[in-house]
Amino acid sequence: MNSVKLIGNVGAEVNILKFDAGKKASFSLATTESFTNKDNQQVKNTLWHNVVAWGKTAELCEGLIKKGKLISIEGKLNYRNYTNSQNQKVYVTEIQAFKVEEYSFDKK
Repeated sequence: MNSVKLIGNVGAEVNILKFDAGKKASFSLATTESFTNKDNQQVKNTLWHNVVAWGKTAELCEGLIKKGKLISIEGKLNYRNYTNSQNQKVYVTEIQAFKVEEYSFDKK
């Protein structure tokens, strides 16, 4: 099963593309983990994720996503590649979101 759930902060304003068949939303999401290393020092590790959403989920993102906002997403991992203008193959890993909502620490 290909399933992803992340809670993190939006890195930039959402980018919306409009097509005849609907909309596509794309944005970055930062997730941060903290741990104590062997020297007993607190270490934070932030990972950046590319997120895309289509259709009604993209429309929801258009009104919900703001830079810095804490959100949760559910979706799946998606891998794709393309050849750029320098004739180099570019590999992209992204999360295709099916559910996006504002997150509150009060939620369980």
